[in-house]
Amino acid sequence: MATCGEQLIKLISAYGIDTAFGIPGTHTIELYRGLPQTPIRHVSPRHEQGAGFMADGYARVTGKPAVCITVSGPGGYNIGTAMGQAKQDSIPMLVISADNNSWEKGLGEGRLHETRNLQAAMAECSVWSHTLARPDELPKVIARAFAIFNSERPGPVHISMPLDVITANADHVDMELWPLPSRPAASPVQLQQAADLLNQAQNPVIALGGGAADAAELIRELATKIDAPVTTTHNAKGILPADHPLHVGSSPSYQPIRDLYQAADVILAIGTELAETDYDFFFNGQFSLGQAKLIRIDIEAAQLSRNARPEIAIQADAALASAALLPLINPAHRQGADRTATLRTQLKALDHPGYQRFLDSLQQALPKAVVIGDSTQPAYFAGAQYDAPQPRSFASAATGYGTLGHALPAAFGAKLAKPELPVVCLIGDGGLQFTINELASAVEAEIPVAVVIWNNQRYEMIAQNFEEAGMQPIACDIYTPDFLTIAQGYGCPAYRAENLESLIGHLQQAQQQNIPTIIEVMEKDFL
Repeated sequence: MATCGEQLIKLISAYGIDTAFGIPGTHTIELYRGLPQTPIRHVSPRHEQGAGFMADGYARVTGKPAVCITVSGPGGYNIGTAMGQAKQDSIPMLVISADNNSWEKGLGEGRLHETRNLQAAMAECSVWSHTLARPDELPKVIARAFAIFNSERPGPVHISMPLDVITANADHVDMELWPLPSRPAASPVQLQQAADLLNQAQNPVIALGGGAADAAELIRELATKIDAPVTTTHNAKGILPADHPLHVGSSPSYQPIRDLYQAADVILAIGTELAETDYDFFFNGQFSLGQAKLIRIDIEAAQLSRNARPEIAIQADAALASAALLPLINPAHRQGADRTATLRTQLKALDHPGYQRFLDSLQQALPKAVVIGDSTQPAYFAGAQYDAPQPRSFASAATGYGTLGHALPAAFGAKLAKPELPVVCLIGDGGLQFTINELASAVEAEIPVAVVIWNNQRYEMIAQNFEEAGMQPIACDIYTPDFLTIAQGYGCPAYRAENLESLIGHLQQAQQQNIPTIIEVMEKDFL
């Protein structure tokens, strides 16, 4: 007999899932029965939140989902924070939670892991949450999950499976894969309207978000044809190379870029929310696109009516829309490179030299690295001062949900997805203590990541917030343990970088390991 749980694993493998994160529990045993019959690699985190962050990191660098397997109750709730971060940043992941038997649900009888309505609880941190009621539904439920990943604005999908459904006979279930829908293409009428605006523009600007990451080559060609400066959010870094003459770089929250938007007559925004954590990072409420006519391209219809009113709202995949728009644009010289060069000079004057030297050292040591940043000072500055070498090679938990501790397990997930690339986790002494236990997972799974700890022995950003509010910081100066000794206890090589030269050496040395290398950087030594 093939159970529903076994058939589930076969189906998701057939749809391309190759990595699973989970902590086996009493209720999930039967979900694991089918794993050995597939090529899916299983990694065991030390906390369900770590599982979600690992899946998040995996998807950030690939655009593909991994699967997380949890029990109900604490397992589901533990992974909820990671799902919230993924939802806010449009990161796909598939979360499967075992639940109590169907006839036991909602009775409040104190059963193990009992949750009154797991589906409803997980709906708050997923783009779709569903309870599988019988094996017959399995193929179409999984098809819908992958339709979301493939053809809509992605995010976490949660499927709850009662124990009696997991163990039910599914021999009779038709396992043929359902075809996935294509991504939405743009309306030809709207594309022509957009082209007309862009062809008439004198001072156009292109604003890119993470939704444009997979359209990099087309967008570079489009930007050149329009001859417009290009701004990027955290998740759009790398779409234009650092030396591209139209690459503005920096953060859209900085005043020179705000001035650029104000002076524009047409702004083409592709795959960007125009949201607070990228465009108003300093929370002064002064972000505005001025009088510019806004053309928005986004895969999600609802996104087109959030944050900024567009002149033309185009629901479409970024790559399909860019490809269709390209032949409609008349090449013109709009002094895009000169405008960009002037802007970059203004922005360079705002850079923090100490953090710039630190970030330059990362790139000097590992030019093609994937950098996963946490909510920590150098990651904040990286949002403005770091140029990623390619798309999907920089992420920071400071955007969207703003979770602490994300970077460590997310970097492990990224390395599993891209073993050929060096991966750097950039995390603070406060954030690291949220997820430091995942070092054990990475040692066990042999995941070589360079973990750079920026140690200032406090919650520095929150301390600054206190001071800006006219208060003395409260509970910000935290006890900091001996990270090097802890790391060695986990079996990891651990070093303290005394200067930039030693930092570069330790980063390069870390690439010779098959487990994480811990590199502690004391802020006082580098600023």
